Parts: sequence; C-alpha cells; structure tokens
Amino acid sequence: MPQIYVDADACPVKPEILKVAERHGLEVTFVANSGLRPSRDPMVKNVIVSSSFDAADDWIAERAGPEDIVITADVPLAGRCVANGAQVTGPTGRVFDKSNIGMATAMRDLGAHLRETGESKGYNAAFSPKDRSQFLETLDRMCRRIKK
Repeated sequence: MPQIYVDADACPVKPEILKVAERHGLEVTFVANSGLRPSRDPMVKNVIVSSSFDAADDWIAERAGPEDIVITADVPLAGRCVANGAQVTGPTGRVFDKSNIGMATAMRDLGAHLRETGESKGYNAAFSPKDRSQFLETLDRMCRRIKK
C-alpha cells in the first residue's frame, strides 16, 4: 500500500499532510530525531531514530519506493528517494524528480560553498501562505497519482 514518509524535523506542513492523507486514505509515517506529538489515528505512525547524523534520512531512504511519497526539504534525501522511484516534494510544494534533482543538488552545493566562503549569508525566505497552498496542491496531485 502506498504511503507518505515525512522528514518531520522542522516540517512546517504536518497538519496539511494529515488532512490530505486522511482524504485519500493513505498512511503517514513521521520520522524524526526528537519527540513527535503522538496520534491516536491508526493511519499515522511516529518513528524516532537515533540522533546520529542523517539517521532519519537513512530510515526514509531505505523504505521509500515507487508507490510512495516523501516530503522533505533535504535535497540529498530527495535525491536518494527519487533514485528509488518515490515521488518527492518539499514543504513549499517544490517537486523533486529525475529531471531536476541534479540541478537542485548543484544549487544546494553552490549555496553551501558561497556560505562557507562568506560570499552569501544564506538566509532562506520565510514560509508563506502561498507556499502552504502550493504544497497542498502538489501533495493532493501526488496522492491521486499513486492511487491510480
């Protein structure tokens, strides 16, 4: 059965994920290094992994496959999940797929280099209502696609 895996540390769209997943009857697994709010919903699972570097990413990448959706802002995790055939979106509704993951990775690496050399302060734009709306549209479309 298809499911939704969420890189839950600092994920700003958890309520939206639950709303869309419930509408489509999909199981959601939140994966984090620290505590998550428990849910009584049998379709929602919380997985707490060790605090070691990339533990949540490794857990998700080992399980996400062609019939699954992954929600993450982490570009390297997105790349691993795209390689496994999963549908991947960020919390702003940005879709990661085979056609754009290489460019997303290159831009991430360039940004990291610019921050390291002091050429850029690396401030991220604030999460907006438009981002939330775009995410809802993207997730709903992905859910319809995997249910076909």
